[in-house]
Amino acid sequence: MIRSDEAVASFSAGFTCSAAVFSAFSRELGLDVETARKIACGFGAGVSRSGNICGAVSGAILVIGLKYGKANAGDDHATEKTRALVREFLRQFTERHGSVNCTELLGWNLADPGEYEHARDEGLFKTRCPVFVRDAAEILDRIL
Repeated sequence: MIRSDEAVASFSAGFTCSAAVFSAFSRELGLDVETARKIACGFGAGVSRSGNICGAVSGAILVIGLKYGKANAGDDHATEKTRALVREFLRQFTERHGSVNCTELLGWNLADPGEYEHARDEGLFKTRCPVFVRDAAEILDRIL
């Protein structure tokens, strides 16, 4: 299964968007899927329904950090590579969707319980969010 399909399947099975994206890449980076899902869980729905950065985007940033992030003091090259790849990811995602902010992407502020219900009732978590999850994984596959 290709990673974008795996990410969407994971999201459809009930994992957060962030966990779905991060766990689709975790095995090849030396992290088991269960641990990856736990690490990324709180980033879903615009960082725990706060309306901030899209969880699929957060999951992708975690993937980039796990693959290229700085692990040793003085390895500034790793920091710069990570930042450059994160900026490129953000550019490409924004080019496709106009934003990386969950509230802007969905048109509802998930931090507000009433707006969350509207987004759910409109089916956005089943129609729009899988697209963001798939696109995040596809962009990662291209830039990593």
